[in-house]
Amino acid sequence: MAGMAGRSEHGRSAWEGRELRSLALVDEWQVPDTAVGVVLRDGTVAGRHGPTGRRIPLASVTKPLAAYAVLVAVEEGAVELDEPAGPAGSTVRHLLAHASGLAFDTPREQARPGERRIYSNTGFEVLGDHVAKASGIPFPEYLRQAVFAPLGMSDTELAGSPAKDAVSTVDDLLRFAAELQAPRLLDPATLREAASVVFPGLSGVLPGFGNQKPNDWGLGFEIRDGKSPHWTGASSSPRTFGHFGQSGTFLWVDPEAGAACVVLTGRAFGPWAAEVWPFFTDAVLAELREPERTAGPHG
Repeated sequence: MAGMAGRSEHGRSAWEGRELRSLALVDEWQVPDTAVGVVLRDGTVAGRHGPTGRRIPLASVTKPLAAYAVLVAVEEGAVELDEPAGPAGSTVRHLLAHASGLAFDTPREQARPGERRIYSNTGFEVLGDHVAKASGIPFPEYLRQAVFAPLGMSDTELAGSPAKDAVSTVDDLLRFAAELQAPRLLDPATLREAASVVFPGLSGVLPGFGNQKPNDWGLGFEIRDGKSPHWTGASSSPRTFGHFGQSGTFLWVDPEAGAACVVLTGRAFGPWAAEVWPFFTDAVLAELREPERTAGPHG
C-alpha cells in the first residue's frame, strides 16, 4: 500500500518547502523544553518545532537505540538472535522482545521464557552486557560506533543503562527515525523482522496503559496493532512501531503513513501525556494526508 507521504512521480517530495502546522499543537501542552519533528520515508523532514537541538534524557526511548545496536551485532556475527542469553531457556531474541521472564528492574525470574510479555529494564541491561562480552567493547561505545557515529548523531550519548540512560535531541532522533524507514545500517529484512510481532499472542502490561491482550512487541520496538488504550493515535496504523519513555518522550514510525514522529519534553510521563499524545498524533497523520487531497497532477 502506498503511504500518505513521499515523493511524487517527478521525484519531488510533496512536503518540500512546507512545514507541518500541526506540530505547533505541542505549545498548548505548556510543557517545558518540548520539541518535535517529523521525517518522511524519503528522508524529507516535514517539520520541526521547539528546541530541536536541546539534549534531553530519553528514558526508555533508549531501548530502540540499544536494540538497533544489538541487531547490528547480529549482522556482524558477534551474537545470534537464538543464542542463550539471560535466564535458562532465554535467548537474545527473548530479551529484545520482553519475553525472557525477567522482572522489570531486578534479576528475578517471574515467568518462563516465552510465557508472558514482561517489560524489563533488566533484560536490556543483560543484553548490553552480553554484546559487550561478545564484542570486547563496552556497550555504550559499541552503540556509538554501530549507530550514533554512522548516522551522524553527534549529540546522542549512552551514559549508563541501555534500558533508559541515553540523552539525545530531536534533530538526532530524526536521523534515527529516517534510518528506521530506509535502513542503511541493517539489511531491510532484519528491520522488517524487528518491526514485526515476535512471540505472538503473549499478554502483558504496557506501562502506563494497563493489561494488553495481546501485548505485541518486535525486537526492541513496541507494535501498535489493536491495543487500546495506547499512546499513539486512533488513526495510527496497526503496523506502527516505536517506543515512549517515562521522561515524556516518544518515537513512532507509521509505515502506512510513510512517516515517523519524535517528541521530547521536559516533563515526566503521566496522565497529561496519555491524554494529549494520541490527539497530537492524529492531527499529524491527518495533515500528512493533505498533499494527497490537494496536490495537482504534477504533485
